[in-house]
Amino acid sequence: MAVSQFDITGIGNAIVDFLLQTDDEFLKRHDMPKGAMSLIDADTATRLTEAMQGGHSASGGSAANSCAVAAALGARVAFLGKVAKDEMGEVFRREIAGVGVHYATPALEAPVPTARCLILVTPDGQRTMNTYLGAGGEFALHDIDETIIAASKVTYLEGYLFDPPAAQSAFIEAARMARAAGQEVALSLSDAFCVDRHREGFKRLIAEGVDILFANETEICSLYEVNSFEEAATRAALDVKIAVLTRSEQGSLILRGEESVLIPAEEVALVDSTGAGDAYAAGFLTAYTRGEGLEAAGKLGTKAAALAIARIGARPPAHELRALVG
Repeated sequence: MAVSQFDITGIGNAIVDFLLQTDDEFLKRHDMPKGAMSLIDADTATRLTEAMQGGHSASGGSAANSCAVAAALGARVAFLGKVAKDEMGEVFRREIAGVGVHYATPALEAPVPTARCLILVTPDGQRTMNTYLGAGGEFALHDIDETIIAASKVTYLEGYLFDPPAAQSAFIEAARMARAAGQEVALSLSDAFCVDRHREGFKRLIAEGVDILFANETEICSLYEVNSFEEAATRAALDVKIAVLTRSEQGSLILRGEESVLIPAEEVALVDSTGAGDAYAAGFLTAYTRGEGLEAAGKLGTKAAALAIARIGARPPAHELRALVG
């Protein structure tokens, strides 16, 4: 790897989350597919926000969550993502900087509000997300900071941001910049519905130079359009340098060439699955960029994810994360 100022730079949606604990009836009443992430328009976002009385808000976004967790674990982290010049945008900017993440993406000048994600957590701990991309969906090529990309050991791309065409182009260019600088590229598939929408685009991006692929069992099977996890894992191992595949209570499988590492899940009561994959990726990349092996990286990812699912919200307390690394 080249000399680096940052361990990880995340690129993704800059979002403010609204989270509410509710029941399955609420999901049915609002026609929400349980456990999925659905894109919504501004009117739907307003309507659902009004219906989510008693919820609370916090800065979010998948890659941004990973960046915040990685920073708490001691990694040097930057984030690229778009907010608007509005109150929520200022909240996002203040909170991500407050946890030690370098964030300097200029705010959107157009009259489009900062993105929001409306998260419903049911009693079984499952999270159902409804995302209005807003300013986040305006992320484009000119928002890619080549200096930061070149100075980052790993550029981590959030699959959710693959929906806007301009962001797809930005991903491809960011990956090119990272490779040109001798750095590595990681990609999270984010959501099986996202994979369904952009399967061929993801495959092209992976073929053009993704080094580390993060996916859960449903996502990786969707990518390769197979029902067998084993078959999907085998294909992933051929396509990328490192495949990091999570399977909830069955733990995670990490593949690198002929090397295969199985990491057991932590035994913890599931309260809210929001951010589990984000925390896992953060822990893995933090250990990996320190030069630790796959087993150590997988274990730190697993421990970080366990902290995430044991509480409401996507970001475990910083002091609990710091305790994982001494």
